[in-house]
Amino acid sequence: QVQLVESGGGLVQPGGSLRLSCAASRINFSRYVMGWYRQAPGKQRELVARITSGDSTNYADSVKGRFTISRDNAKNTVNLQMNSLKLEDTAVYYCNAVNELRPAVDYWGQGTQVTVSS
Repeated sequence: QVQLVESGGGLVQPGGSLRLSCAASRINFSRYVMGWYRQAPGKQRELVARITSGDSTNYADSVKGRFTISRDNAKNTVNLQMNSLKLEDTAVYYCNAVNELRPAVDYWGQGTQVTVSS
């Protein structure tokens, strides 16, 4: 079965950096739009960043200039480099894969906790 496994979460001080990774298995990775979402306590899940098979990216306004999404199709991984972290970035971060030709086909990882605290 398809698996998306996130790693790299943790506790960091404001202004610090973290790098999240998501390893995908059992999908034709290069044919999927890969995304990172997050959900803070009491809030709805929201898109953080997304990257297409052609490496086009889009970001939530709240993270533009601070976060960078990238993918490695040879390794079936998608990464999220998070710099200048703020308290409000605290959330569970989820990896998402959507089939570009069949958008109804999508998968989620189990999530990784990112906590920004002094």
